Amino acid sequence: MLGKILIVDPIATNRIMLKTKLGPAFYDVRQATSVADALDQAKQDPPDLVITAFQLTDADATAMLDGLARGQSRRRIPVIAIGENESAALRQLFLSRGARDVLVKPLADSLLLSRVRSLIRLYHANEEWHVRAETSRVFGLSDPPARFQAAGHVQLVGSDKGLNHIWAGQLRRDTPHKISLAAPEDAMKGLSGDGIPDVFVLVLTRDPAAVTRQMHLISSIRSNARTRYCGIIVVQTTADPDVAANALDMGADDLMPQGFNLEELHLRLTALLERKTQIDRIRASVDLGLREAIFDPLTGLYNRRYGLAEMTRQTSEAKSDDLPFAVMMADMDHFKRINDQYGHAKGDAVLVETARRLRSHLRPRDMVARMGGEEFLLLLPATWESTATAVANRLCKTFEHTPFVIPGIAEPFTVTISIGLCMISRADLTGCDISLSAIDWADKALYAAKNKGRNRVLLGRPAA
Repeated sequence: MLGKILIVDPIATNRIMLKTKLGPAFYDVRQATSVADALDQAKQDPPDLVITAFQLTDADATAMLDGLARGQSRRRIPVIAIGENESAALRQLFLSRGARDVLVKPLADSLLLSRVRSLIRLYHANEEWHVRAETSRVFGLSDPPARFQAAGHVQLVGSDKGLNHIWAGQLRRDTPHKISLAAPEDAMKGLSGDGIPDVFVLVLTRDPAAVTRQMHLISSIRSNARTRYCGIIVVQTTADPDVAANALDMGADDLMPQGFNLEELHLRLTALLERKTQIDRIRASVDLGLREAIFDPLTGLYNRRYGLAEMTRQTSEAKSDDLPFAVMMADMDHFKRINDQYGHAKGDAVLVETARRLRSHLRPRDMVARMGGEEFLLLLPATWESTATAVANRLCKTFEHTPFVIPGIAEPFTVTISIGLCMISRADLTGCDISLSAIDWADKALYAAKNKGRNRVLLGRPAA
């Protein structure tokens, strides 16, 4: 599944309609009818996105937004509010209370699905950075979080120079941000240092042919190393659901399909700048303070030290969330033969390709670390046994059926892996040092798989 979505609506036909649209797109869809029910479900099994009606059986959507905010220490679950007869004032109210977007029926399927994809993608990306920051604190290497500074650099990008100046003037009077102006063709020129905006506000023209050219700027921002983490808000001067959907899929963070509204833009800018500031600070901490300490220099995976620290964090989170997590120990079969036959340089190339294959089968929130030699630790949080077993079996089949093509070796060759799997639940998290014990249980399962002929997955059980 691509993500968990909680639909909150008192009308059954509305819930069914949304589930019919989202289910075939490979989302795990849950349902609730009230604020109390939604908050309880979010606490027990946090979703990746909440879609709520304006009015619920026991309150309106603002009560749920407030409840979610109170119940989230690290997680900031994105929320979309959907309803009828929406007004600018109501949209601003929901945005000010934490909603990521407000949509009005009837909904274009393309826009709804693109908005869902965009928010879940950003949520998972942000979650990964927050997870890494928490593990950094286990090491004692991260600084205390700095207070958010409200002022940022916003670049208003549009083809109508006169309109740009009018809107920029309004923004300067109403916000603390530095406001700069650029035409679409000039937005990426001469950007360096403090001149790089925190957020690009791209104002699309009414000319359909020009819109296509302007949209290329989103791709340029996302593909440029200097601007890839900048925020992007797209303002449409002409409503077009297909253009809006395309903008989100290309990498825009936020969207104003109703056109320019000063109060609404201010709310969206504030939320986006705060998220960007938090993630920038975390990225800087990881990039500057932790890279050599936590990464394996050969494969680019996390190293043993980080893997053990991550086990400690996962254990702590499992105690509070009451969700199981999977621990896997994976080891390449007969790896010594590769080094003996082809040399250690070729063996290193096999390890690098192995790391790539392992990463490609995991979710953004999952982790893989090289524990040493040809042995790897995989952690899959909030994962049930059936899912973890399926992932492990897919990995084995991938290695078995996809030969390694290594430069300097004439013929492709196959290397299989064996995997020991251990599931950890809240009931196991008492008494012993569960972090080391879980690895030991998975390790025993791994060697049992080796003894049974290799190229297989065996499930180990916690000791009674």
